[in-house]
Amino acid sequence: MKLTLKVWRQESSKKKGSFSSYQLDDVSEHMSFLEMLDVLNEQLIGKKEMPIAFDHDCREGICGACSMVINGEPHGPMGGTTTCQLHMRHFKDGDTIFIEPFRAKAFPVVRDLVVDRSSFDRIIQAGGFVSVNTGQAQDANSIPVEKDVASESFDAATCIGCGACVAACPNASAMLFTSAKVSHLTILPQGKVEGKRRVQAMVKQMDEEGFGNCSNVTACEAECPKGISVENIARMNREYLSSVFGSETTV
Repeated sequence: MKLTLKVWRQESSKKKGSFSSYQLDDVSEHMSFLEMLDVLNEQLIGKKEMPIAFDHDCREGICGACSMVINGEPHGPMGGTTTCQLHMRHFKDGDTIFIEPFRAKAFPVVRDLVVDRSSFDRIIQAGGFVSVNTGQAQDANSIPVEKDVASESFDAATCIGCGACVAACPNASAMLFTSAKVSHLTILPQGKVEGKRRVQAMVKQMDEEGFGNCSNVTACEAECPKGISVENIARMNREYLSSVFGSETTV
């Protein structure tokens, strides 16, 4: 099929960007979206033009690197799907596709479709870990964890940190990402010891990075490729309030 691609080109975060138009013929419906961009880049290189910069790593929906907005939707039109898992059969012959980077103050553009998401790393560094001594692996595994509790923690842990929640939010809020990381650890007995310090440190770092506040639009949950629930945001808010006012932690 033939496609018209409107791709955001931007040399750096300090330069102004704009959309450039490209024509692609004979696009196979079996290609992934990133494979289609690979073909376009091969053509640009053949013409001695600068290829389009975009992020990718595993191409299996695990790493969260393939962050781009396709026709106004983070990761494209398919729900529960990362960009690398999106296939061209979901588009029609003759379609015009707009491709741009995630838009957020805390995600500055590096080049073209690549954004700097190191703000997420700093939130994790602030408290997204367990430092209490639980002994060797067999000692930690000896701590009984109910199946429902373990499953709830695992559901939060499936967050891949792609940033689609930020790109989807009108306030560019990172509440879904941060709350998933808080919930993942705080729900488990090994994480409760540092629960109060963790939630305060991670929320503080999130605010310092320049992310907006949650206004319960829930677009983050709708666009999340892993279906992370906004219930985690409510849990984090409860955890934060209880830690500030000194009451018992509840999940």
